Amino acid sequence: MKENKYDNQSFFDQYKKMLRSQLGLEGAGEWHALKNMLPDFKDKNVLDLGCGFGWHCRYAIENGAKSVVGIDLSEKMLAKAQEINNLRGIQYERKALEDVNYPAEQFDIVLSSLTLHYVESFDAIAKNIYQWLAVGGHFVFSVEHPVFTAEGSQDWVYDQSGEKTCWPVDRYFIEGKRNTTFLGENVIKYHRTLTSYLNTLLKNGFKIKEIIEPEPSQEMLKEIPEMKEELRRPMMLLISVEK
Repeated sequence: MKENKYDNQSFFDQYKKMLRSQLGLEGAGEWHALKNMLPDFKDKNVLDLGCGFGWHCRYAIENGAKSVVGIDLSEKMLAKAQEINNLRGIQYERKALEDVNYPAEQFDIVLSSLTLHYVESFDAIAKNIYQWLAVGGHFVFSVEHPVFTAEGSQDWVYDQSGEKTCWPVDRYFIEGKRNTTFLGENVIKYHRTLTSYLNTLLKNGFKIKEIIEPEPSQEMLKEIPEMKEELRRPMMLLISVEK
């Protein structure tokens, strides 16, 4: 996680062009599913791990949260968050997730969007989150789906004419580091099986509430033709658990 590509100017410039960067939550293909998994934010203390531009922080405050702490390693990300999502009640902090530490039971809700596949030890972060959450607290997060991360290249298999034939799945049960390409840069991610995600949460005391492999919404399928490719393999995994 301490690798920080987002402060590389060319990488950050490419990230800013993504639909989710420009439109916020409504530009995120998984948002229509994720928002229905979120608990009531009213009067809650919220922690967002890997907050990026701060869109989830804004959503929490606008839906009644008492306070939100947004954590991100990228200085550029946090500067943009301060610029476009700097609402009263939100505090942004620049830290690596491995270095975050809070008193027990400080938060009612912990969120994390497409961040934890950059963290080497999911067990360590799950253990910490369990400690930071109050009893009855919720942890809701998204990661890249194990089918998406397994082989490593994170690209389709193409035929001789350049058509996409299938998505490669290989080394599924060999967990660990994957060197892949994202926005034209080499990026390190960590592959885990679905079993590992779920059993790690159970081992650390969480009760699993909901699991979703999100498909694009009907609106996105109509408005963005290339979204139909997202029906060919799962790209994301959404999980909601409770302490």
